Amino acid sequence: MKELLDLFWTFARIGGLTFGGGYAMLPILQREVVEKRQWVSDEELMDYYAIGQCTPGIIAVNTATFVGQKTKGIIGGIVATLGVVFPSLVIITIIAAFIQNFADLAIVQNAFAGIRVCVCVLILNAVIKLLKSSVIDKATMVIYAAVAVGAILTSLSPIVFVLLAGIAGILLQNWKGAAEK
Repeated sequence: MKELLDLFWTFARIGGLTFGGGYAMLPILQREVVEKRQWVSDEELMDYYAIGQCTPGIIAVNTATFVGQKTKGIIGGIVATLGVVFPSLVIITIIAAFIQNFADLAIVQNAFAGIRVCVCVLILNAVIKLLKSSVIDKATMVIYAAVAVGAILTSLSPIVFVLLAGIAGILLQNWKGAAEK
């Protein structure tokens, strides 16, 4: 029970301290569940995040569900999911009650502008960390470059890129394995 409470409160803190959506949550997730608690590895977190992006629903909720399920099975997935959404439900309910009264104030608009900039930096930091652990050889550099160019030049769904990158990873590993024989 103590472990389930720890799972709930960890994800409640993550959910309550993350502004800017699922991408902004990545550095906090990485620090809390990989570095601090070692519930998953960097690679597993990236896999969960990629799958969470391709599946219906909110990336942060999907990722929390995957981490919770790996940690404590189905009940862990449920507890982590409830933990990550709990603060948002409370905060959104409070904000919804008051937002119309304060949205036009310059101080509120300026605060949100500052928060958006901060979120961009946090996302960039997470991307750099993930890039260092993901692009490890020429094959992964080719996949990275192809996806980056494709994402910049097209409006294809992220699902397409994840599927194509997965297929490319399988093909490159098989080709690499055949070349070593």
